[in-house]
Amino acid sequence: MCSRKIITRIAAAATALILALNIAASCGPGRKIAYLNENKIRADLSLPTDRQLSELDTVIRKPHRDTLTVLDMDGNEVIIMNAIKDEDGQMVAHDVLDAAVVTARFRNVAERHGKVDLQFNITVPESLQDSKWQLRFYPDLFVMEDSLRLEPVIITGDEYRKAQLKGYEQYGRFISSIIQDTTRFINIRQLELFVERNIPALYSFKTDSTYVSDEDFQSVFGVTEQEAVEHYTNKLARSINRWKKSRISRMYDRYVKVPIVTEGIRLDTVLRAQNGDFTYCYTQTINTRPKLRKADVILSGEIYESDHRIYSMPETEPLTFYISSISAFVDDTERYKTKVIERRSEANTACYIDFSQGSSNIDETLGNNAIEMGRIKDNLRALVQNEKFDLDSITITAFASPEGTEEHNEGLCLRRARSASSYFSAFVNDVRDSLKSEQSVLIEIGENGEETISMARQEWTDIRFTPHSGGENWRMLEKLITEDPDLSEEQKQEYAGIIGRIHDPDLREKALSSTRAYRHLREVLYPRLRVVKFDFFLHRKGMVKDTIHTTVLDTTYMDGVQAIRDRDYEKAIGILRPYNDFNTAVAFTALDYNASAMAILKDIPDSPQTEYLKAILYARAGDEEEAVQCFLNAANTDRTYFNRGNLDPEISVLIRTYSLDRQNEEEEEYYFKY
Repeated sequence: MCSRKIITRIAAAATALILALNIAASCGPGRKIAYLNENKIRADLSLPTDRQLSELDTVIRKPHRDTLTVLDMDGNEVIIMNAIKDEDGQMVAHDVLDAAVVTARFRNVAERHGKVDLQFNITVPESLQDSKWQLRFYPDLFVMEDSLRLEPVIITGDEYRKAQLKGYEQYGRFISSIIQDTTRFINIRQLELFVERNIPALYSFKTDSTYVSDEDFQSVFGVTEQEAVEHYTNKLARSINRWKKSRISRMYDRYVKVPIVTEGIRLDTVLRAQNGDFTYCYTQTINTRPKLRKADVILSGEIYESDHRIYSMPETEPLTFYISSISAFVDDTERYKTKVIERRSEANTACYIDFSQGSSNIDETLGNNAIEMGRIKDNLRALVQNEKFDLDSITITAFASPEGTEEHNEGLCLRRARSASSYFSAFVNDVRDSLKSEQSVLIEIGENGEETISMARQEWTDIRFTPHSGGENWRMLEKLITEDPDLSEEQKQEYAGIIGRIHDPDLREKALSSTRAYRHLREVLYPRLRVVKFDFFLHRKGMVKDTIHTTVLDTTYMDGVQAIRDRDYEKAIGILRPYNDFNTAVAFTALDYNASAMAILKDIPDSPQTEYLKAILYARAGDEEEAVQCFLNAANTDRTYFNRGNLDPEISVLIRTYSLDRQNEEEEEYYFKY
């Protein structure tokens, strides 16, 4: 009975359509356009089916019964089938009849890799087709507050294309009529006769390739070469040719009224005969974005005859794509980690202080000392005034370049370190004196790691300066030589050989002094070895214990959660992979890394969310029985998943196939009644 009704409705629709087409075909061009306007004929958008069927075809496949055996919440076996109620109100298995006509105006589409493929058909009825027409269709995409005109679809009639090609042929003939070789305007024969009769001496040069300047030519013969050529040039023909060149653009517009466009369109095809409806399958890929739930596509169009628009088609009803995103399953629960707060802290820096040869006295005016020492002073001032840390001690280590004996350089380094310690100790005392009368912020850290801030007068503790000798800075010299672009590989190898075979520093320096690169080493690299290193040792204000354990927000993890919300799944996996939790599985699922996602979900406690994700993964793997079981596990615990299932293509197919939504409705009706 059901199939007979479908066939009857299709036959009636076919009769009406054939009658309309016969009326349109019997009309002349003007009447045909009037018919289109009167009936608001247009192309239409539709969703593609597994098989592209015309409206007049009906395909009935072999009936079948879809049944599965799953477990209910109590562990009992339940038969899931595509079922209906019989006349007595009992549920019976229903023979499935595959419909051949799809009229739905919406579809659920799944996000993959942060992108969504929107697939739709543009169907052009026969009444819109004519060999003299060009049809131009414009799909418009509406995504949230944005709209975008997609690439148009152009369908050209055979006669229309012939007219286009004829215009190109006419334009081509015009272009070919333009003479490019200007010597063709010169009457060469008359010019030769003139020269032969009147200037025989010039004519004798006919076979001579010797170059003669225009000035020499005029001094001998009383006329320039250019004047002679101009005299025997067809000026009228040349003027006409120039006129043609000036009209190239205008003639293109005149002959090629409608250019053939191939770029920026999805289709440019020629219809040679009216053989029924024409369907073009259109696919548009869009990037997803936060809060994107749906996208609408609307089609408009125009008909052109020659270069004139003769008909504007009404816009279609929107075709809606509901976008399901795995990102909706992200768990926003904040994650915390244990942080160990150390009482002590350490910082270090280095500066290049120039000393006069053999001297340990600090001279701010020497070399680049003013800048380097100013940088150290800024660091010390900031540490003295730091609100969280107190400065306990500073270790100053001075290094020397290799000139002189090792013993002398060791003592020189120590003297320079002591000199720097005295200098900067005096500076720190000056800074403290300037701050004595000021109030400062006191920060105390409790047992739970919380900080208490109060205002208090600063109590200063002594800062210990410890000078050390770093000796000759051979390690830094080796690094500088390796990275120096001004030294050849041969010179670098020569240095490496000396370092490798001579272990005594004094003998090594003596051997280096005899190399070709020594002057460069002494003038450019050695000054950079006389570095002074500062190590600052600090402790947290108000903290007594050496360490305190406290919990803080795991910002790295939350960045991964935000990346899922932003549909940046590659970034999310890069952050969340070490955590191997539910959100990691969500990111894997979104990128189709299904095996990795399933491995995680099987190792974490079951919940409606995990069961639903497993249902999607089983469906992708083709295991419908496990997919249905997991879906029911989720939906029976949290009934909102019955509604969610319709948004995910993998689950919505199962819901339709096994009538899972119908069983849900019956259960809700039962609970409401009793």
